[in-house]
Amino acid sequence: MTFQSRNRARYAGYAIVMAGAVLMFSPFYFMFVFATHTSSEIFSMPPPLWFGNAFLDNMASLMHHIPFWRNLGWSFYTSVLQTLLTLLVTSMAGYAFAMYEFRFKKTLFAIALTGMLVPPFLSMIPTFMTMNLLGWINQPRALYVPGAAAALGVFLMRQYISSAIPSELVEAARIDGCSELRIYWTVVLPLLGPALGTLGLISFIQAWNNFLSALVVLRSPSMYTLPLALRILQSPTNSDWGAVMAGSAVAVLPLLVLFAFTSRRLIDGMTAGAVKA
Repeated sequence: MTFQSRNRARYAGYAIVMAGAVLMFSPFYFMFVFATHTSSEIFSMPPPLWFGNAFLDNMASLMHHIPFWRNLGWSFYTSVLQTLLTLLVTSMAGYAFAMYEFRFKKTLFAIALTGMLVPPFLSMIPTFMTMNLLGWINQPRALYVPGAAAALGVFLMRQYISSAIPSELVEAARIDGCSELRIYWTVVLPLLGPALGTLGLISFIQAWNNFLSALVVLRSPSMYTLPLALRILQSPTNSDWGAVMAGSAVAVLPLLVLFAFTSRRLIDGMTAGAVKA
C-alpha cells in the first residue's frame, strides 16, 4: 500500500469516527436545544436547530408540576448510597471468590453470574413482595440496598483481583499476623483503585437512570427519583415537552460531567486486569 493510499484510508477512518460521534451526540444536542423552546416550537416544521429563550419558563412549569429539586436530591441520595454499597459488597465478594478456596465455589460464582442473564422486568413481582414484606415500600432503601448486590460488580472484581493482586501478597500479610478483615481493608482494597473507579462510574449511572425499580417500590411523588418524576409530565393527550426536555437536560448534565472527567479511568479500569503480567 502506497503512502497516498494509507492517507486515504486513515482519513476515511477519521470521517467514519466523526460521523459516528455526531450521530451519537445529536440526541443530547437536540435535548438541550428543545429544553429552551416551548412545546409548540418543538413540534413546528422545521424543528428548531438552535437554542431559544424559554428555558426559565420551562423550568418554572416543571417545578409547578413536580417537586423537582426534591426528586433530584433523592436521585443523588440513592445513587451515591447504591454506588458505595455496591463497591463494598462486590469487592468483598470478588475478593472471596478470587483468594479463598471453599466448597461449591465455582457453583456459587456461576449462580452469581446468572444475575446478568435475567431481564430486570422478571424480578418486578419478587422485588415488590420482598420490599413489602420488609416494610420498605415508598422508602429509598428499597432502591439502594437490593442494587448493591450487582452480578457485574462481583465478576469485575473477581477478575481484576485474580489478575492484578498476587496471592503471595495476601499470604505475606497473614504471616505478619493481619486478620482477614484487615488484609481486605488495608492490603487489597487500596490496590483496587482502577476497578473501583470503573465499577463506581457504571453503578452510579445505572442507579441514576433506574426507572423500573423506582416504579415498583415508590408510591408518593415527593419520594420519586428524577426519572420517575419526569414521567408524570408525560400523558397521551397533553404533555409539556418543553418542561420534560428541561428536566431531562438537568438530569443528564451530572452524568455528562462525570463521564467527561472519568472516561479515561473507565477505559483503564476495564483493561487493567485483562492480561496477567
